[in-house]
Order: sequence, then C-alpha cells, then structure tokens
Amino acid sequence: MQKNNILLLEDDINLSETVCEFLDSKGYRVTAVYDGIEAEDKMFEHQFDLFLLDVNVPGINGFELLQKIRHEGNTTPAIFLTSLNAIEDLEHGYQSGCDDYLRKPFALKELIFRIESLLKREFFHANEPRLTLAPHITYDTLTHELFIDTTKVQLQNKEAKLLKLFLQKKNEIILHETIMAQLWEYDEQGSDDALRTYIKNLRKIIGKDCIVSIKKLGYKFTME
Repeated sequence: MQKNNILLLEDDINLSETVCEFLDSKGYRVTAVYDGIEAEDKMFEHQFDLFLLDVNVPGINGFELLQKIRHEGNTTPAIFLTSLNAIEDLEHGYQSGCDDYLRKPFALKELIFRIESLLKREFFHANEPRLTLAPHITYDTLTHELFIDTTKVQLQNKEAKLLKLFLQKKNEIILHETIMAQLWEYDEQGSDDALRTYIKNLRKIIGKDCIVSIKKLGYKFTME
C-alpha cells in the first residue's frame, strides 16, 4: 500500500519528533520542517497529501503560509496544530484555507482521527460540485463522471482513475511512480504503454494542452 506523504511544520523539536514517530508507526511518511520558509520550499519541491502546520513559527507564520499557497492554487488539505485558542484565531485559520484546526495540547489518537477523516475526502476547496475543464466539458466531483455539455463521456476504469487523480492534484507535478501506484493494484502489472494510451485518450477529449508531460518526472494537469 502506498504511504501518504505528510509535511509537518512544528518548531518544537520534541513535539515534532513525537508526532513523526507516531505517524510513522501508523504508516505515514512524514517530512519535518521547523520554520515557514523551509516549509514553503518543501511545498514546491515535493508532493504531499496533507499539511500539518503550527502557526507561531520562525519565518512565515502558518496562517500567512497557507493563505499564500492557496492563492497560488495549492489545494492540499491542511490542519493547523496550534496553541492559539481564541475564536478569532479559529476564524483566521479557516479564512487562511485550512480544513481542520486542532488546539494544543492534543491527544495523538485525536490527531490520527482528524487525519484519517480528512484524507477520506476526495476533492478539496472546490466551490462547485462540477468543475469546468474546458468549454462545454465538465466533471462531476460527486459522481466522478465527465460530461460534454449534458452528455456523459464513457471512460475506461483506469482513464477515469487517472482523470480523477489529475483533478485532485491540478497544477501539480504528479510523479510517474505516483500515477502507476494509483492506477494499478499491487497484484496488477502496470504498463508505460498503457499509461501513454490513457493519456492520449484523455487529451483527445479534454484537449492536448491540459496534460503536460514533464520530462523524466511525470505529468502536470493544468486548468484555467
């Protein structure tokens, strides 16, 4: 099973180590950083499934950091872990673009509950249940169906999985290894030729410019 990648921004070294060890024991891969600037760099360099962000950290504080990357189109789910407990802080956190807000001190069991509940969601920060991919082409995030005007487009199972992955991580570089792991189960034999065929078929439907090949890395789905 593929591990979820988590970025942890926490400047309390003891707490950071405790959280990292706990999440590692639960099967997560955690990258720990200790200031907002380093966290921003990691967000651009790597793909993460979840951000765990302290607020009062050196460099860029957690609120400012999340607000900045949300404006840049990053929709990775985020949980604030902070000792700030006033209602104004809670409001500020959600206005910054967080998906959950956990006050310190917290129980590790509560943290894992919040993480697992959040990662079950499939689309984040989508204002409407239908996403517009191109003129006359929409995607229903509730039924995972693709439409041209009002006509449903029939996709193969793995084409549908691939499109869903692209839309969940739009404007991000998705590594080839990530795509292969998402499309094929552990007992299936993945194929580069098959992947290229799925990419080709999707490009025919939604436009060749939407899916950009990133040499030696993977693909990037771009959407206005």
